[in-house]
Amino acid sequence: MSGAHRKSTSQRGTDAGAPARPARPAAVPQPAGAAQPPAAAQQAAGSAAAQPAAAGQAAGAGQAAGTAPPADAGRPVAPLTLPVLADGVELVGEFKNSGYREPPQLVCLPNRQLVRLPPLLFLVAKALHEHRGLARTADIETALDRVAEAVSREAGARLTGEQVVYLADRKLAPLGVTTYSDGTAPRVVKADPFLGLRFRIAVFPESVTWFVAGLFAWLFRPFVLVPALIGVVSAEAWVVSTRSMSVALQHAILAPVSILLIMGLGVASCAFHEIGHAAACRYGGVRPGVMGCGIYLVWPAFYTDITESYRLGRAGRLRADLAGVYFNGIFVIALTLAYLQTGFEPLLVAVLYVNLEILQQLLPTLRFDGYYIMSDLVGVPDLFKYIGPILRRALLRRRADDRLNDLKRWPQVFVTMWVLIIVPVMLFQLALISTQVPALVRMDWRKIQGLAADAAHGAGALQLIASGLQILLLVLPLLGLALILFRTLRGAVRMAVRYVNGPAAEPVPNA
Repeated sequence: MSGAHRKSTSQRGTDAGAPARPARPAAVPQPAGAAQPPAAAQQAAGSAAAQPAAAGQAAGAGQAAGTAPPADAGRPVAPLTLPVLADGVELVGEFKNSGYREPPQLVCLPNRQLVRLPPLLFLVAKALHEHRGLARTADIETALDRVAEAVSREAGARLTGEQVVYLADRKLAPLGVTTYSDGTAPRVVKADPFLGLRFRIAVFPESVTWFVAGLFAWLFRPFVLVPALIGVVSAEAWVVSTRSMSVALQHAILAPVSILLIMGLGVASCAFHEIGHAAACRYGGVRPGVMGCGIYLVWPAFYTDITESYRLGRAGRLRADLAGVYFNGIFVIALTLAYLQTGFEPLLVAVLYVNLEILQQLLPTLRFDGYYIMSDLVGVPDLFKYIGPILRRALLRRRADDRLNDLKRWPQVFVTMWVLIIVPVMLFQLALISTQVPALVRMDWRKIQGLAADAAHGAGALQLIASGLQILLLVLPLLGLALILFRTLRGAVRMAVRYVNGPAAEPVPNA
């Protein structure tokens, strides 16, 4: 079982966008039923149209988008209304220390996903919210003009009421930020990030997460943090230098009770890892979301929703990312002290187990802590969405698309290097695992045969449970590999089809 934090962003959010981090931007859909603005309106909305919004921890990131109902030529024209913020939407503000040339603004949707908006769209949403009282007036066109005047004053560019309607219907409402100009509520679509956590089940509500986080937030105070880090380094150095590990491993493997204890401590370490993410959020002054469990690829995983960490600056986000590993280190200190007091060898093996969890979490190839550390360090929420543009530029020698050009110089170099390193590493990992499939299948089969033989000869319940868990842990990688290969091939086929068919035609709005 692994730990993950989820950050949800719906272009994280458009490339509009998470532990927790779960978990980030994509082209904004163009509703076919939206009214076509005059040429001046299209020009005023140009920069906003080119930058859809963005914003995925489990704790470990998708696009919130909806589509306007298609216009029907035989249906009466719906009366014009003043668009307002959708129920539960919150205007968060600037995404601090981002890697984008133009500082984006964040909007929180009712399902806690974050949408990244360019400044013009954020100003429109803000003005619509500030003038929401005018929605009850009879003269909607005058109300729209007043909203346009407010946006014009702040944006430094002249907008009209028609342009406000265009931006609301074609940009904001499809992302779930505002209603449509005919009063229709937006349809919220959950983020579906690449390699994201799935089948999530919330176990603890926000109130419980907030309480538990408060019990441990003091561990981030400097006078506690520094000694704790020294203790982690000391414990790890002692574990590496001790000669008792090989003996402990032999004894643990031969004792089913020890195996169950070690696995139980590993699960407890994962749970404590997620508490660390929540505690870091509370210490930073933002509210952690629910805690629960889900399936990452095919492995069970805990997660903590720390989407609110996007309200923090780079230092606060990195603290939330590293908090899980920090709490794993505290868990290692506790296990080491317990072993020194008792000499109980399975505790020493549990220390090794937790260290393997830490190494897994620091991998930057999947949506574990290492990935989010890289993401928050560079200030770009969803690194995976840049794989396609960068590979097309590097392999097909095509010019950089708008998504790359939106990034500052050094984040663009950083993300490019990440993609060019991570893609071969992921392919190598898949190839390496694939070569081990026959051996894993044979090992699983022998274990199943051994379990059946033990059961026939009256093996104890604990031994049967331990063997069954070992078989499960051996089978899961095979299922995970099959799932990854399936998704990779499906994605490659879709990319090939899109390449052959060429770019999709721009939808023509109804007059």
